[in-house]
Amino acid sequence: MTVLTNRQATAPSPQMGEPRSISMTVKAYIALTKPRIIELLLITTLPVMFLAAGGLPPLWTSISVMVFGTLSAGSANALNCYVDRDIDQKMRRTRRRPLARHQVSPRGALIFGIVLGILSTAGLWLTTNWLAAVLSLAAILFYVLVYSMLLKRRTAQNIVWGGIAGCMPVMIGWAGITERLDWAPLVLFGVVFFWTPPHTWTLAMRYKEDYAAAKVPMLPVVATERRVIMESIAYTWATVLCSLALWPVAGTTLFYPAVAAVLGVMCLWEVHRLLARLNAGKSGVDLRPMRFFHWSNAYLALLFLAVAIDPLLA
Repeated sequence: MTVLTNRQATAPSPQMGEPRSISMTVKAYIALTKPRIIELLLITTLPVMFLAAGGLPPLWTSISVMVFGTLSAGSANALNCYVDRDIDQKMRRTRRRPLARHQVSPRGALIFGIVLGILSTAGLWLTTNWLAAVLSLAAILFYVLVYSMLLKRRTAQNIVWGGIAGCMPVMIGWAGITERLDWAPLVLFGVVFFWTPPHTWTLAMRYKEDYAAAKVPMLPVVATERRVIMESIAYTWATVLCSLALWPVAGTTLFYPAVAAVLGVMCLWEVHRLLARLNAGKSGVDLRPMRFFHWSNAYLALLFLAVAIDPLLA
């Protein structure tokens, strides 16, 4: 005889739970898009439109880029979940994702991701311009085909080059306003490019065992902590220097470089503290890598907020 737990005994019947089941399915599909990652991408998109417009960007264009940019990022993330469904089950950090918990079928996730990609590309083409649409489609294809399917499971440099996809919202935002590319968005592209590896590696340091179990060769899995920290320091310096280059390239006011310099010093202080803890004999979680991970999130958000505010002061 099967013994029911209290939770099982009090669970509603399928008929009683039907409305909740629909709600849970909708939530599962939304979770496939990784909303928190989308938030980070949008943080870099909107400020660039302020810079491109030299002030407040056109409202309709801004809404269009943000809405269809969200669908584009959601498409890439859903397709990434489809590709990574096997390893997501092996990692504590990802085992609660919809495909890992069998809340969505692989076929459903694949179709969902493709449909979002089509809608986002067509929407940007029709409401903004062809360049923004092409850049959006390129970001989806690069993230799925190059990062997820080619690099992620094969090389420790996966996030370095795979991170290019996460830099594309900067280009899309600029193209949405100007219908062309320029040096200013390329500089900000560089900021996100250099920022991505140390941001991701410090997270991977915290979940090193997860990546090892899934056989994903993130740098903290295959290299010493010293090498990871030294490379993180190098990339953080590159991030800060690149951020300061926007001042002469875009002709900003003194507000932007002042904010970028302060934020840069604080970011460098945090990454060098990782090395100080290592030199003091700390290791693993005692290095507190997540402190830098969370600070790097704040750094990028505040830096791009300064990008948005600066043209309003000119």
